[in-house]
Amino acid sequence: MSSTEHQPPDPPARPTTLGRGSYAETLRVADLLRKETIGGMLLVAAAVVAIVWANSPFAGSYVALRDLEVGYEPWHLRLSLGAWASDGLLAIFFFMVGLELKREVMIGDLRRWDRAVVPVAAAVGGVVVPALVYVAVNQGSPDALVGWAVPTATDIAFAVAVLAIIGSHLPPALRIFLLTLAVVDDLIAILIIALVYSSGIEPQMLLWALLPLAAYALLARRRRLIFRSGQLPAWLLLLPVGAVFWALVHASGIHATIAGVVLGFAVPARLRPEAGEPDGPDDHGLAEIFEHRLRPLSAGLAVPVFAFFSAGVTVGGWDGLTTALASTVTLGIVAGLVVGKIVGITGTTYLVTRLTRSELDPSLRWIDVVGVSALGGIGFTVSLLVAELSFGAGTELGDHAKVGIFLASLVAALLGAAVLTARNRHYAQLAEADSVDLDADGIPDAYQ
Repeated sequence: MSSTEHQPPDPPARPTTLGRGSYAETLRVADLLRKETIGGMLLVAAAVVAIVWANSPFAGSYVALRDLEVGYEPWHLRLSLGAWASDGLLAIFFFMVGLELKREVMIGDLRRWDRAVVPVAAAVGGVVVPALVYVAVNQGSPDALVGWAVPTATDIAFAVAVLAIIGSHLPPALRIFLLTLAVVDDLIAILIIALVYSSGIEPQMLLWALLPLAAYALLARRRRLIFRSGQLPAWLLLLPVGAVFWALVHASGIHATIAGVVLGFAVPARLRPEAGEPDGPDDHGLAEIFEHRLRPLSAGLAVPVFAFFSAGVTVGGWDGLTTALASTVTLGIVAGLVVGKIVGITGTTYLVTRLTRSELDPSLRWIDVVGVSALGGIGFTVSLLVAELSFGAGTELGDHAKVGIFLASLVAALLGAAVLTARNRHYAQLAEADSVDLDADGIPDAYQ
């Protein structure tokens, strides 16, 4: 009898936390990072222009432009330009979020629970802990407590842009983690906006909204039948139907950005073949097509214009800045976004790893997770929206909240960039010393 027969079997491999994901997902995220870089730069540029203009001798013209009302009164569509940006243009951004969520859940890595549990749990921790930090700082101030949701958001465009600039050699698993974390974070922010900041609901308008929504969903799923000739682009029918649904949701009292998410969910992620037609590998649904074509509109126009109209806070000189920095609203937002996000995201990820008895992916270290968690503290776009919903535009507490958002986002970006830049150099050295083997199909062996 050979000695090998008495050797105990190898212990089963422990599950991996933050694995590299599928190769297709890695390629998609890498492409997304490249596209979001320009959008993030435009976002920052628009915010800087607004801040400088709002604190210049021409501040009155900025306020007049932001408060200029256009539109028609029926369906409550007589809005200021600032409101059109937050209710209308930002709906395009949330439409993209809806498309991204639909795609991830249906055909992406989120359809697998073992890959979804960590980023979903981390996103929840990254929402709960910052909110608790803010409440702790503002305990005893009812007027300030209404802004508890401001530090819960993560700006996907800003955070992804920072990662794209400094993280060229970071492991793909880390990039996928940040993107998935930010998307789930946006979903939680959407639920908060819908449940907390919707008031004066008119059920009749919501019932009427079901009609264009049903028509929209039907048209989206019958795209091949309706547009078989190729003469009529899909958006030509879907856009007016979606616009009617948005208007009815806006008139119902629910924040209109929710309409964008719902429309995104209604778009199929995979195109089912018609009767008698084969199901080919390139048979993508409208979700991927819309995501590809509308992302430049969202990142290059909708979000920067919203940031321009929302970021223009009048500080009031050095005295005003000192007052804002001493406000518990400002301090609570900074502490929530900078400290709360790191503790919430990293701590929850560590806790889930221990509870599931898994191990961090061998390509990563916990300092990498800390760096990504710091980038999660960039709460620019959605935080500005929640601040306006909480305190109102142009109010003193609203201005303090925006100062806190700017300061926290800057600190979080610098802190995350500092950590991940050092880690990026480390992974660049490893890449030089250990080349990646490719098979004849061009796919790295690690993904096979």
